[in-house]
Amino acid sequence: MSLFADFEKKLDSFTLKVAFSVTGGVLALLGASGSGKSMTMQCISGVVKPDRGRIAIADRTVFDRERRINLPPQERRTGYLFQNYALFPHMTVYENILVSVRRSGGRHFRERTARARDIIDRMQLSGVMNSRASEISGGQMQRTALARILVNDADIMMLDEPFSALDEHLRFSMERELRAVIREFGKTVLFVSHNRDEVYRIADQVAIMNNGIIETRGSVREVFENPGTVNGARLTGIKNIVPATVDNEGFLMVPGWGIRVPLKVRAGSSGRFPDPARITAAGMLMNAIGLLPDPGIPGTRHTFEIAAVTVNLCGFTLELYNRTVPEPEPLYWEVSRDVWRPGTERVVSLFIPDQAVTGLMA
Repeated sequence: MSLFADFEKKLDSFTLKVAFSVTGGVLALLGASGSGKSMTMQCISGVVKPDRGRIAIADRTVFDRERRINLPPQERRTGYLFQNYALFPHMTVYENILVSVRRSGGRHFRERTARARDIIDRMQLSGVMNSRASEISGGQMQRTALARILVNDADIMMLDEPFSALDEHLRFSMERELRAVIREFGKTVLFVSHNRDEVYRIADQVAIMNNGIIETRGSVREVFENPGTVNGARLTGIKNIVPATVDNEGFLMVPGWGIRVPLKVRAGSSGRFPDPARITAAGMLMNAIGLLPDPGIPGTRHTFEIAAVTVNLCGFTLELYNRTVPEPEPLYWEVSRDVWRPGTERVVSLFIPDQAVTGLMA
């Protein structure tokens, strides 16, 4: 099933301007709190009415301002998993799952009832089927909300921060269960999160949102490897971000680290991304550096002074400076205990692969 969205909605701090389409798979909206992720979902589901534009689900127009089409949420066939799961606390698990089909009669109701019992068994909810929603655990609440989506055979599934109410241990197990539910659903899934690790593991594509717009979009791998903007770099886990420029030969110049590497770009609908003329910074993951070069991977070796060492659970984070440059910028290296351990040395020689350094627009 497909999803087409091209709309605007004026908010207090910015105007939400969204334009994308997706057919099948999981598209994640990744952004900081207040970037417009949840409002995008609410507009698509019909909870909020956009100011202009058009939204189509499974090739059926559900909103068109010019044609005065605005279907209510219950007619849009969206399976919406809210952050708080939106369960009725006084109803049982079984009643919550069937709440939207309870008024259906005849064959339709019987089919949904039979499907509900099968899904309840597979979602491991049989033991709490007759318990009120207010009496079950957070994980059981999430499974109940997901079961309701599957029973109603929605055209698209929308997941709004599905793990935000769970503790770390339960989040791990529920993420595995959610991936199984997504595979079973087999249609387009829109997934909102500010957690890069969840996005990396669950999504097929990712759209980076900032102040109501989509800055960049692509496969999870290409966006995480080359986010293109400073905001995108921070959201995807890049902590080494320093000033940089592009020279006349197309190389990324990072004076604070003393390195010069070929600029990484990827083709987009609006040209090369990132735009070399708009690059103001460079980024690099803390674990992208190594003591030894990888065979066949271009890069250069540099010597850094060790300014500080932070002990982590499984390794160390070193704060490094290239003292051979006039104005050195900090470079942070994250390394495991089996690769490096603190000693008496005050400098370290490291290999920086060219592909590890990415250009970033403001």
